[in-house]
Amino acid sequence: MDDQELLRYSKQIMLPQIDVEGQQKIIDSTILIIGMGGLGSPTALYLAAAGVGHIMIADFDQVELSNLQRQIIHRTSDIGDDKVNSAKAKLLDLNPNIKVTIVNEILHTDNLSSLIKDVDIVLDGTDNFESRFEINKACVEFQKPLVSAAVIRLEGQISVFKGYEKDQPCYQCLYPKEGGENESCVENGVLAPVAGLVGTIQALQAIKVLLDLGEQLCGELLLVDALDLSFRKVKIVKDSECPICGLN
Repeated sequence: MDDQELLRYSKQIMLPQIDVEGQQKIIDSTILIIGMGGLGSPTALYLAAAGVGHIMIADFDQVELSNLQRQIIHRTSDIGDDKVNSAKAKLLDLNPNIKVTIVNEILHTDNLSSLIKDVDIVLDGTDNFESRFEINKACVEFQKPLVSAAVIRLEGQISVFKGYEKDQPCYQCLYPKEGGENESCVENGVLAPVAGLVGTIQALQAIKVLLDLGEQLCGELLLVDALDLSFRKVKIVKDSECPICGLN
């Protein structure tokens, strides 16, 4: 780090849990964020501000007027632009010292594998089970921590999955593939700050996993109720018959 970087990150470096060594680890890291919507927006901004050296952002959608209520990385002038291009510009304006790689395409098994195998952590901000299952499968295969979050209405949830470890569940242990219906904020709505709250926690957990700090929510699901302003943890148990991680 040069003097400018030391000054930029000085308030983090002051923390005994971070220090210069931890900040350098943040700078040397690569994090993949899938989805530049309500969750990916605050997550990407905070990780860029914190100094994550290489942020990869994946999304195939364009900015729409209805996105702006919660997707705070985009602006009115960005309507019609690709979300990844809009997001990249804001991230580099916030922190020109980082590298931002965009992936402007629909993710599937093949390109997911090529992306995930070389990153340190994956953050899932998608809004459908099909994508979440594919991301989870690739993370288990390449042994990458997955920080998964979701928001709807006035509720949110977040967990860290390390299904490649013997006693740790994966996402599919929590949601069997044949169970559950897709619900998204597009059909059900979401209060704007709820996405910001959960997305910020997602960024926090990513840094904690990267630096192996404190409570990381491995094997636990954090449930957020914004109406009551309550937080509750639910234990997630590894499913020995899970087709993705059950043999690990």
